[in-house]
Amino acid sequence: MSQQSEQGTLYVISAPSGAGKTSLVAGMLEQDEKLGVSVSHTTRSMRTGEQDGVNYHFVSREEFEAMIGRGDFLEHADVFGNYYGTSQVWVKKKLAAGQDVILEIDWQGAEQVRRLMPDCVSIFIVPPSPESLRKRLNGRGTDASEVVERRLNEAADECSHAVEFDYLVVNDDFNVALEDLLSIVRCHRLRMQTQQIRYSGLLARLSERR
Repeated sequence: MSQQSEQGTLYVISAPSGAGKTSLVAGMLEQDEKLGVSVSHTTRSMRTGEQDGVNYHFVSREEFEAMIGRGDFLEHADVFGNYYGTSQVWVKKKLAAGQDVILEIDWQGAEQVRRLMPDCVSIFIVPPSPESLRKRLNGRGTDASEVVERRLNEAADECSHAVEFDYLVVNDDFNVALEDLLSIVRCHRLRMQTQQIRYSGLLARLSERR
């Protein structure tokens, strides 16, 4: 093997609410043990059933702002009075260890991450139609009609940024969309710059003249 270490890949995945991103990412993690997911930091209170370090890293506002000052975050945002952010230190440590990492994030956060880590692979997930998105949002049964309408308007704005991403996956059939996502990961792992590191010894032996 080469002395050069194999670097993991950061997959940045965005989607409008109701597109099925969370379920698809869960499916990716279940089927590919080499994938991990980034756990965000937040200043909001822990909810019933949540665990620190699993759902989020729960920190105080003072600690979060200190982390901002140190440049610890790949991206961060203030959402309805609470901070959310992705630890640059944690992500880079995992990538350096050869771990592939998924970051679920909105398009604004993805834009920040792409500036800091241009080698990341960005994927945008969309529903098959506006009508199907409305049906999915109404099917949740948890949001009032005005909230659904707001989410649909937000989705239209978010989807207008889909062309800024490397890949587009349409979640019409869950299993097909999941295979599409896993195919992107597999394809990226087969790039020559990655395979050269992984199989440097084999390539050297195969290239020897007999």
